[in-house]
Amino acid sequence: MAEELAERLDTVQRDFSRALILGHSGDALPRALESRTITHITADPGFSFAESDGGIQCDEDRLPFAAESFDLVLSAGLLDTVNDLPGALHLIRRVLRPDGLFLGACLGAGSLPVLRSAMHEADMVSGRAAPRIHPQIDIRAAGDLLGRAGFALQVADCEELTVRFSSFGRLIGDLRGSANSSLLGGPPLSKSAYAAAAAAFESAQVDGKTAEKFAILYLTGWAPSPDQPKAAVRGSGTASLADVLKPKS
Repeated sequence: MAEELAERLDTVQRDFSRALILGHSGDALPRALESRTITHITADPGFSFAESDGGIQCDEDRLPFAAESFDLVLSAGLLDTVNDLPGALHLIRRVLRPDGLFLGACLGAGSLPVLRSAMHEADMVSGRAAPRIHPQIDIRAAGDLLGRAGFALQVADCEELTVRFSSFGRLIGDLRGSANSSLLGGPPLSKSAYAAAAAAFESAQVDGKTAEKFAILYLTGWAPSPDQPKAAVRGSGTASLADVLKPKS
């Protein structure tokens, strides 16, 4: 996600001076900003991550920064776990200067379908349903949320990534290692429930591995500015779409 955001930033033909990185995401984003001589600060809700980045510990929906403090905000792999996502997006737009850019990425709707099915089997053994996976944001809702937060020129798009795992334990280990395990506080699995989940996950194996899908949602929005391009007024067009699409003889 971070590498893709860095590539997308490279396509933007304008200069930025001060950036906020929301969430610890490795070295890709800091390197991209340093290569463009953009000063930056990192904010993360986890103390260890914030400390390792020399940044600030804070919740995404309680940003402690003044309005119009940054002209660029980047976030990779964080917004799908925010308690108040509309509020977080509103604050991101608030800390951006006019014509400032927000680029974000997180897991979206359709992610981890095999795991979801496996956890359902575990809950069947336990005899009760429990929150196991965060609610997932679909692409249409993401665009609506950007608009509600006050962003202009908002765009949401999705990219699917398939990863093959040799076991249920390897998937769980990777999710924990990338800070993507559940924050919902569901009860731990009993031995029998874990065994049921592992059996369900591994029953989908092909050639010794289970394919799991990650749907990565990318968000782009600009803080409003009078200098930005504006959509044409409805009905102001002078060319007929029917004439444009008419086959040439």
